[in-house]
Amino acid sequence: MKVGLISLGCAKNLVDSEMILGILKEAGIEIVSSPEESDVIIINTCGFIESAKEETINTILEMKEFGKKLIVCGCYAERYKEKLKVEMPFIDRIITLKDYPKIHLILQEEFMDKALKFMPLRYESRMLSTSSKTPYVKISEGCNNRCTYCAIPLIRGGFRSRPFLEIINECKLLIKNGAKEINLISQDTTRYGSDFSPNHESLLASLMEEIASLNGVVMVRALYLYPDEITPELLHTIKNNPKIASYFDIPIQHISSSVLKAMNRRGNETLVKELLYKIRTMIPDAIIRSTLIVGFPGETEADFDQLYHFVEEFQFDRLGVFAYSKEEDTKAFHLDNQIDENIKQDRLHQIMKLQKKIAKKLNKEQIGKVHHTIIEAYDEESKFYYGRSYAFAPDDVDGYIVFMSKVPLSIGDDIDVLITDVFMYDLIGDAQIL
Repeated sequence: MKVGLISLGCAKNLVDSEMILGILKEAGIEIVSSPEESDVIIINTCGFIESAKEETINTILEMKEFGKKLIVCGCYAERYKEKLKVEMPFIDRIITLKDYPKIHLILQEEFMDKALKFMPLRYESRMLSTSSKTPYVKISEGCNNRCTYCAIPLIRGGFRSRPFLEIINECKLLIKNGAKEINLISQDTTRYGSDFSPNHESLLASLMEEIASLNGVVMVRALYLYPDEITPELLHTIKNNPKIASYFDIPIQHISSSVLKAMNRRGNETLVKELLYKIRTMIPDAIIRSTLIVGFPGETEADFDQLYHFVEEFQFDRLGVFAYSKEEDTKAFHLDNQIDENIKQDRLHQIMKLQKKIAKKLNKEQIGKVHHTIIEAYDEESKFYYGRSYAFAPDDVDGYIVFMSKVPLSIGDDIDVLITDVFMYDLIGDAQIL
């Protein structure tokens, strides 16, 4: 039996896919990388925004053409199970997120082979599909925030932290298998542990320090930090622990207080600005990454101008911009003053054009600096190594450090690289060999 799995959407979905692959591998199923080879194709779907939903539908239709057994799971399956049953009856099985605790039993039904032994989802059997040197670790599930544009709580449910010791044990296992960098992810990373800690306080700082103390760890990074949940303790932990990346992935979404209120985002312009400038003051070499939504219902020209000028003034190291996506079952779906799609796209392009100039300028400022880099790949033809320092997250958004070395190096080595040039979002350099 041969199975191919396609994982769509975010890194959190990718972790789920890797857990499913672990079930299959332990059961004795061969994992293959092409649909032509597969007997069964599993698609782990995304249903977050319109573009993701379109990708999901297109992928299902594309895989249908191979005539293989087709299993669909993930966020889109959770949100639109009945719709899929009606519109795509050729799908052999739809597995929702609520089914995941018994997914091994469902797979057992589908494969109908008594020789295969399916075990429940567990981190011990997770099969990494990306670099084993820089894996993701999902520390919680769901979200209690009720941003008016977001369907995640509808899909993934309320916020639930994983047990502290379970996360530490997973990290130990990953490190034993070669991990150098641990990347902590969730829907609301900064809230970690608040659902079971005595005073309902975040335990993220404690968790990061505990992971950073493990033998073999070079770097620990946390992604997706809500602005109003970044505590003084967390800032000091990141500032003072050399193994914790000075990397702040903070989705502010907007800077206009009126738009933030309409989005049901906690905090306002003052809170966001004070936090961002505080980080820059406390940790001058910090990388600050954010995401913005333009074209939210009721966003005026004045709101957009305020956002544009703030991006121009603050100069984010990394920035992603999305045009508002009208999602059914969210409060924003019914708001008045919906913005014309052409205006949304124009606003998006304006900010991305500005950010491209900012990124180029900030990258040039790295020339002459040294980045401690974990090697992830080597290109035999060009003789270039590809790696990342604390300044680059592992999600193919930030770019890479591309460099040469006078002596052979191995994947997973961590080494100092002197930056000598830039290319687009990548830094170019030379390995510093003592």
